[in-house]
Amino acid sequence: MLKIDVLALGMLTCLRKCFDLLSTWKGEHYMLATLPQEDSATYDMLCEADTVGVFQVESRAQMNFLPRMRPRTYRDLVAEVAIIRPGPIQGNMVHPYLRRRRGEEEITYPSDALKEVLERTYGVPLFQEQAMQIAIVAAGFTATEADALRRALNGFRRQGAVEDFKERFIKGCLDNGYEQSFAENCFKQLEGFSSYGFPESHAASFALLVYASSWIKCHHPEVFCCGLLNAQPMGFYAPAQIVRDAQMHGVTVLPICIENSFWDNVLEYHHDGSLAVRLGFRQIKGLSETDGHWIAS
Repeated sequence: MLKIDVLALGMLTCLRKCFDLLSTWKGEHYMLATLPQEDSATYDMLCEADTVGVFQVESRAQMNFLPRMRPRTYRDLVAEVAIIRPGPIQGNMVHPYLRRRRGEEEITYPSDALKEVLERTYGVPLFQEQAMQIAIVAAGFTATEADALRRALNGFRRQGAVEDFKERFIKGCLDNGYEQSFAENCFKQLEGFSSYGFPESHAASFALLVYASSWIKCHHPEVFCCGLLNAQPMGFYAPAQIVRDAQMHGVTVLPICIENSFWDNVLEYHHDGSLAVRLGFRQIKGLSETDGHWIAS
């Protein structure tokens, strides 16, 4: 049977609202699939950790990591999403990945077979799929055993689930000619994945939302602010912090007005001809949506 997780993400709501605003106010019609790709200004913003409100990379840990990682491509964002997780951090994968990416450490592979598995991540396993492939290639796991390992990697359901595979994994590596130190270090990384490692497909999907939200914030900060405020509650930041960040990016944010505000935050033309964000009644704590619509009407 096929199992599908259907996730509800607040950022999807935010992006939909932003696309609607772009279409209405600027005549620019975009979807996730049609945004300009690999925009250098967007990556410049990410490298500066200017990511308040941006999906997945707005935490303090990600903001500290972005200037060191300096993502310049979509593939970099996939790795960015996957690496700042308990699994890779506990598995000691973050610093080797950065050193190898920057050319400060030689990239080595235990074998040509494992090079095919790890080459795209500089020899450092970042994704659950790589962990399963390592088990098959290095330790000689069967497909059935690798699938059992995959389920064990979701070890939040049962502590120590991955430990059940340790003896089999190390013996398999030794039988295939790998050194004891490699086998033990590799299994330690697998144990890190049990504390939450990302499947690559999951990271790739999230990276698309990272890029989309970053692109809108970079090129249309007033649209991003308005859409983000209307999608609350979500993320790390309160509305006041989102407004303050927008103002730092040159966005005019107008106060709630009994004559000009609606329930939602909206865009309107400022006296200088620029687009400004008009705060809506939804920002008033304790005011119901019904009453807000009644006042606006």
